[in-house]
Amino acid sequence: MCGRLALTTPPDAVRDFFSYRDQPNFPPRYNIAPTQPIATVRYEHGARRFHLVRWGLIPSWVKDPASFTLLINARSETAAEKPSFRNAMRHGRCLIPASGFYEWRRTGDSKQPFWIKPADGDIMAFAGLWETWSDPDGGDMDTGAILTIGSNRMMSGIHHRMPVILKPEQFDTWLDTANVDKKEAGTLFKPVEDDFLVATPVSNRVNKVVNDDPDIQVPVVPDDAGENSHEAETRKPKPDTSQLDLF
Repeated sequence: MCGRLALTTPPDAVRDFFSYRDQPNFPPRYNIAPTQPIATVRYEHGARRFHLVRWGLIPSWVKDPASFTLLINARSETAAEKPSFRNAMRHGRCLIPASGFYEWRRTGDSKQPFWIKPADGDIMAFAGLWETWSDPDGGDMDTGAILTIGSNRMMSGIHHRMPVILKPEQFDTWLDTANVDKKEAGTLFKPVEDDFLVATPVSNRVNKVVNDDPDIQVPVVPDDAGENSHEAETRKPKPDTSQLDLF
């Protein structure tokens, strides 16, 4: 799954990677949590556009979001058929920019957080879904979720699920909801190569949403070192460089 992510890449670099027309300016965010805004890229009127959505998809048919499960992730294997996601799979596919994400390895009663990022570069794209929910008073809210898949070899030492990561050459296929149906779009759902990501153990400061600073990505000696036979591959990450109060 994916329950925390970061977007610390400078706005111009994000725009260059995704080739959207907008020029948003946003601060680095090191600890983005569910219900907070996340960046998305959609295809609209012949071009890629940047949008913010609330992290936690609410299908349009939901009457009371307060009584509805918070859908921050969608299983890629079943999203096309599940009532909560099938409309978004058909009409609301998007890309979610991320500099990296956090995942927790469970060992007995303890959980060790890891900062996971591309081995090369500091930006990647998650396959995402979005949908607009309208409240009874007529207000609209765009909401979204990250698609997940079974982990590759590297991630399997930390967690059994990981985000679906798309490469630039796959962006057009995924975003083209007018000409690419959900079945064809689903052929893109594959775990990324084993050497695409690197994982670094970090402190439990990331567990608290209020901690949103570079220090939460500082490498530490894992609390469960030596207790897990499937140690994640780790490498010290390269330093991150860094219209609204985006996040």
